Amino acid sequence: MHSDKSPSEATYPVTVSREYPPAPLVAVAAVVIDDAGLALMVVRGRPPSKGMWALPGGLLDLGEPVRAGVEREVREETGAEIEIVGLVDLFEPIHRDSAGRVRYHFVVIDFWAHFLGGDVAPADDVDDVAWVPVGSLEEMPMEEATRRVVRKAHDLWLQARDDRDVSPT
Repeated sequence: MHSDKSPSEATYPVTVSREYPPAPLVAVAAVVIDDAGLALMVVRGRPPSKGMWALPGGLLDLGEPVRAGVEREVREETGAEIEIVGLVDLFEPIHRDSAGRVRYHFVVIDFWAHFLGGDVAPADDVDDVAWVPVGSLEEMPMEEATRRVVRKAHDLWLQARDDRDVSPT
């Protein structure tokens, strides 16, 4: 439980096994974009995507609002403070073992966010963290769905930036 909250606001980490879970696990992630248009990416430190580039994120705590979970996970894994802009997509990785049983099943709610600040460094279950140009995604080992979500969020960031730059005449 996060002790800085009153009992009516308390949240509780999910304690069921991630491997062979009894039900799909709800997770959150964010495409964090800085002022230069770089995306904050992490290298996962544990299965199922150990060693692969991914978005900062993780399991939603019981009793935790989704947006609060995104902010917490990004801060825990990277040290970054963010401002959530909007929903990007839903990512549902399902991994089966050789017998066809569901070994991992996550429902990941993906947001995009502006980077506000913080000392960015790998923490929690992350082995590495980097600011990545979207054009470099093809060279990095990651799920194709992650590339798609990053590109989609980057397009939204470009559109928002262009909308801000257009002044009324």
